[in-house]
Amino acid sequence: MRNALLKHLIGSALNCTRSRCAAAAAAAPNPSLPFSLTSKRHAVSASLADEEADEVVFPREGPGVSYGLNWALAGRGVIVKDKAFHNLKSSELQKNGAITSERLSGLPIHVRGSTTGGASEISKAQFSKLLKQVTTHISSVSKVFVQDGAIGSSSQCDAHVRVISDSPSALLSLSNVLWRTPARAVSHDSCPLTVYIASSISPSTGEVVGLGTHSASGFFAADIERSSLILCGKAFADTDGTKDTLAAMAAPVISARGGIPLSARFLVSGDSVVLLFSPNDIIQSCPDLNEILVSKDVGLILSSYGVAPLFQTKDSAGPNLFKTPASVIFASSDSSGALPPVSKLSPGQAAYHFLAGYQNGKFVPAYSRGPSPLDPLDLAKALLSLITEKNIPSFLINVRDGEKHVTGKELVKLVKSTLSETLPPFKSKAGDIEGKYKSFLSGCRGFGNSFQDHRKYVLVSQNIKDEPHS
Repeated sequence: MRNALLKHLIGSALNCTRSRCAAAAAAAPNPSLPFSLTSKRHAVSASLADEEADEVVFPREGPGVSYGLNWALAGRGVIVKDKAFHNLKSSELQKNGAITSERLSGLPIHVRGSTTGGASEISKAQFSKLLKQVTTHISSVSKVFVQDGAIGSSSQCDAHVRVISDSPSALLSLSNVLWRTPARAVSHDSCPLTVYIASSISPSTGEVVGLGTHSASGFFAADIERSSLILCGKAFADTDGTKDTLAAMAAPVISARGGIPLSARFLVSGDSVVLLFSPNDIIQSCPDLNEILVSKDVGLILSSYGVAPLFQTKDSAGPNLFKTPASVIFASSDSSGALPPVSKLSPGQAAYHFLAGYQNGKFVPAYSRGPSPLDPLDLAKALLSLITEKNIPSFLINVRDGEKHVTGKELVKLVKSTLSETLPPFKSKAGDIEGKYKSFLSGCRGFGNSFQDHRKYVLVSQNIKDEPHS
């Protein structure tokens, strides 16, 4: 591939050199004249002229022409046909034809390497075939657009991303999602996440590689092992799908750097940061809560350094890293009356409620509905370790009182009460919730062995019986 690229660059350079030589010949003095208009001080020896004639002169770099970038793209399978624009500002993207696309939602997601739901499977062979078609397509367009960014606002635990697109409109859309990061941070990363966007590729591409028939709007395909994500068609306009797949791609990198990627939101009350685990429908039904959230989007990184949102927030001037949470809240939903309105959890109970994600008879492990390559059990262990180390208090809030939902103002009041009031320890009331938890936990293979290492807490069998449902 490198040989092919070198031949392409040399060929372009030779064509340019020939053009320059022809122009020089036209301007050279006529040998039939009895005198020369060329000054002697510009004369060169015959041997030096011969050496220069053998040299290959590359065209100068300029807007859209960077040999270093071209080589980097070649390493990702994209051969620049004409120009490749790097890290353009929004105004520059618009000058190149970028427009704001109509927002889409619910486009198909295919993931290889996901351990949780929220996506269809794609085989290694299918992804390889799709990637070949996409890189060939991007290599065929005259203008390639490249944008570097990061998932995670703090450089302590972020994941670097390079987006390669055939469309400036796609980069305009992602510029509101990814955090800005120095180009050097991405170019010096040995293995950044790579996002390929083929907005004008044939709508039948998915069917050709065996993924079935898709709508003309497009689809997502990710390979966690290859750290590669593909957006076909107008998939970039599906902001929720884009964030879900980016979060899945970044999770192993963030985890390896010491962060815990969580499907949670957070708010700031005074000087305190509060972590909130809650289903989307609860958040959407509470406008009062939305107003005090740092971001409506789910997704953050919890680490020993503090809290960092995965994606850009509504406050662009906010800090990149927020302080360690003063409390962690799990919003659950139970209309049976078995769960109290609000109660304090031990670290072990917090890990169980996080792992279960109980919502009125159903379980949403780790409160995550999107694809993820990380096992919820591993996330629960990491969360337990950190809240224990940092001594972070945890609380459970039941957002349903029988058939009545807690209002937004009531929920905000309950959330803030965890910072100032002494709340009773968790104790379930009458109901069959204990059996539901036991049934769910019995399906978590290795759950008992995993938590027995934490000697400060009772064994799993005792925890199920005495802590969550005493």
